Amino acid sequence: MSHCHDEHCEHDHSDLPESGEQFLLYSKIDLDNVRCLNESELNSGKKVIRPWNERMDDLKLVESDADEQLIVVIPFTGSVKLRSICLRTDPTDSAPSKMKVFINRDDVDFDTADSYTPVQEFDLVEGSNNVIEYGVRITKFTSVRNIILYFPENFGEDTSIIRYIGFKGEWTEIKRDPIITIYEAKANPADHKVPGAEEKMGHSIQ
Repeated sequence: MSHCHDEHCEHDHSDLPESGEQFLLYSKIDLDNVRCLNESELNSGKKVIRPWNERMDDLKLVESDADEQLIVVIPFTGSVKLRSICLRTDPTDSAPSKMKVFINRDDVDFDTADSYTPVQEFDLVEGSNNVIEYGVRITKFTSVRNIILYFPENFGEDTSIIRYIGFKGEWTEIKRDPIITIYEAKANPADHKVPGAEEKMGHSIQ
């Protein structure tokens, strides 16, 4: 099921996850460095980021702890042109009702999330057990190195539940500056002069 809950959505409705798995970015996520704030069980936030064929696994979920808010920080192993965010939440009122998205920041927490302007904000679907795909404004998500999903509220329960998070887009490897690489690979003879070498070069050897 595909859903664009935004009037500026740039998502192609014919490109569903089932028919576009080559665009799924699970293998390009730096799973070791995924972080979830306010999770009731340690590292449960990482468990909801998994391959598409495991999206309906009900044994893996993240539930919030102290209140209904959750923040999930997901770094990529390269640069991503993001097309959509895929979510499976919960069919009860524990499903998050809003999602604010930030990119390329390392300073988003519960003290700062409400003061920063998100790159895009979504009203989420209520009462669904399916994976819902939210198309992003692609022009604002062309060079994504990390993405932060902030779920500030849900539909009425004390805690929030998310069962699956996935992304669709195009991944590009981040390469180092080739000029620096060439400079390091080729030594400059002027930097390695041998005392007396210039004088000797002017004499033939008998």
